[in-house]
Amino acid sequence: MTGTIATRDGRTLSYLEVGDPQGPLVIHNHGGPSCRLEARLFAKSASKNRLRLICVDRPGIGRSTPQRLRTYAGWADDLTAIADALGYREFGVTGWSEGGPWALAAAAYVDPLRLRHVSSIAGGSYGAFGDNWAADHLSKADALGGFLALRFPPGFRLMYASLGVTAKFFRATFVEQVRKAVNDHDRKILLQPDVDAIFREMSAECFARGSDGLRRDSELLYRRWAFDVRAIERKVHLWQGTDDRLVPAFINRTVADRMPGAVWHAVEGAGHFVAVGSADELFAIAARELGPKPCRT
Repeated sequence: MTGTIATRDGRTLSYLEVGDPQGPLVIHNHGGPSCRLEARLFAKSASKNRLRLICVDRPGIGRSTPQRLRTYAGWADDLTAIADALGYREFGVTGWSEGGPWALAAAAYVDPLRLRHVSSIAGGSYGAFGDNWAADHLSKADALGGFLALRFPPGFRLMYASLGVTAKFFRATFVEQVRKAVNDHDRKILLQPDVDAIFREMSAECFARGSDGLRRDSELLYRRWAFDVRAIERKVHLWQGTDDRLVPAFINRTVADRMPGAVWHAVEGAGHFVAVGSADELFAIAARELGPKPCRT
């Protein structure tokens, strides 16, 4: 089911809902390039664990309207507003890849009495300890992205405009590029026909409003974050494939080591698509922490 939510400042947030409509609420933060359609990758796991899973297009991505000033605190407010609009006092958040930092931001800014579960899955934690602090551990493409984001914004815009053209109009080429960049674990997942179809569609839909939404989203990841993960004492689950070729395990292992509330879940041999391969397990934990009956407003 698709829907929209109006924010107090006049924006529109678009979302896709899967799973049990009567279950506890989990708001999923999609990766990049991706969008609300990412929820389809987790539909079976959400239903299995009787969760109501909502994936929301972040501002300027997919069908959500742009936002002039993007901040982590602002998105945490949006997540709370989404829960309010759907009638939930308590909820959980998950975030995969580029969505991981937005889930961590929720852990930093949202009242723990409301936010009962947080999972960051292979998160792009590039600005957790300073501007592009993990540059030496990134893939060549991500290292270049970080350099451009911080030192040559016109080049960063061009990079994302090119990415958008490939994802929208040359979908087979885009998927093949991803397959070449990942490990065997991820390639097997991407070769599943249903995953392949969803991945192509969600990557293309990311750029429905152009590339600026994702570009601004990504730029925040590389710059020093406005919140300090070392101050997050509440429980936060961090999931990571030990053979992730896109976001190396060192990055999030370091976050876990420095974040007091971190619960580390290393999946041996898994890659960046650990979110899909381990979906049943990670959403089972969310279901346990949220409880069988949703707490409504």
